[in-house]
Amino acid sequence: MAMDTPPRWDRRMQQRLARGEAAALGELYDRFAALVHNLAHRVLDDDDAADQITREVFGYIWENPDAYDPKQGNMRAWIARLTQSQAVHRLRQNEATAYAETGRGSVEELEQKVRRASVAARADYIVTSMPRPLRAALELAYFQRRDYRQTAADLGVTEDEARRRLRLGLQLLSSANTRHPEGGGPPGYGRAR
Repeated sequence: MAMDTPPRWDRRMQQRLARGEAAALGELYDRFAALVHNLAHRVLDDDDAADQITREVFGYIWENPDAYDPKQGNMRAWIARLTQSQAVHRLRQNEATAYAETGRGSVEELEQKVRRASVAARADYIVTSMPRPLRAALELAYFQRRDYRQTAADLGVTEDEARRRLRLGLQLLSSANTRHPEGGGPPGYGRAR
């Protein structure tokens, strides 16, 4: 039997969740909990808050499996968007509360902090989602300060291929800094209940 492609797995998972299969939620959690927790932690810089966001995201998925639209992308990307939306909303709440209590800071500083955290979370997601050859080239160039010739030699590819991988990887990564419209999640998600 051939291995399922991710979109087929995504559709089947959504159907199982819609039928209320608890095992499906467990399988989804096993597959994506680390992604959710890491993205939430990247935004909030707090393990307890990241744990809470993880519970909220999977709770939302369990209660609203039909909110996932395969036409909008794969389930992994949808879950990452849900996480980022909820984590950014929580960060705004936390910072606004701290501002109200202490009077320190400004709305502009709050928005800058939220934007930096949001961009960092998107960048982390992009890097972990990109194909291994692109990620390997970027890691060599960034962490080990290799130029494209050294990267090509380390990866055993041509210099043209190394340049192509680095260029494509950087193009993907540059999209982390683009603004996304507010409310990227489903209606009502990320708001206080």
